[in-house]
Amino acid sequence: MSLQLSPFFPVLIFVGLLLDQTCLVSSEPQVPCFFIFGDSLVDSGNNNILKTAAKVNYPPYGIDFPKGPTGRFTNGRTAPDIIGQFLGFDNFIPPYANVTDQEISTGVNYGSGGAGIREESGRHVGDRISLPRQLLNHVKTISRISALQSNKTFTAEYLNKCIYLANIGSNDYVSNYFIPTIYNTSKIYTVDKFAVVLAEHYREQLTVHTLSHFV
Repeated sequence: MSLQLSPFFPVLIFVGLLLDQTCLVSSEPQVPCFFIFGDSLVDSGNNNILKTAAKVNYPPYGIDFPKGPTGRFTNGRTAPDIIGQFLGFDNFIPPYANVTDQEISTGVNYGSGGAGIREESGRHVGDRISLPRQLLNHVKTISRISALQSNKTFTAEYLNKCIYLANIGSNDYVSNYFIPTIYNTSKIYTVDKFAVVLAEHYREQLTVHTLSHFV
């Protein structure tokens, strides 16, 4: 596809907030859509259909969540859920695994428990949707939104107003670098060098796997 987006698209925000739910108020969404990338800290059900040990769609997970166990790695809401409420969305952003055409224009959650920036991270627990695969899923999402809106100029302007959140990278350490019996990463890189390599790999994915698809 060929959407004319600004050179700063997509904008990624990294959020580490302690939010007080008493501050929530009803309002129109402050942005048209909210896209989420990451690991178990943001996954809202994408791992439910995968063959993996990183699956939590059963009690006691979700015991404090309105819909019960949904695949969230928590008893209640995730940080993106809370952020979405503060942004004014009436509903939680749906997971890519079962998002509908009616929901897709307000955002998608691509997060996957066990996923990392590197493709191999977390492979010992089973399948997971790595960041490169999440970005490719986002390309498919944009193609679908463009088809539904039938106006590439409008779609480009629409997407430039959206918020992107990425929370990923811990599994590249705890489920890769720090398990030398399975992964050889720590035998190749020092801790400092691995941090540099990981950051470069992250940047490359964002530029090659996303921007190249939109310009």
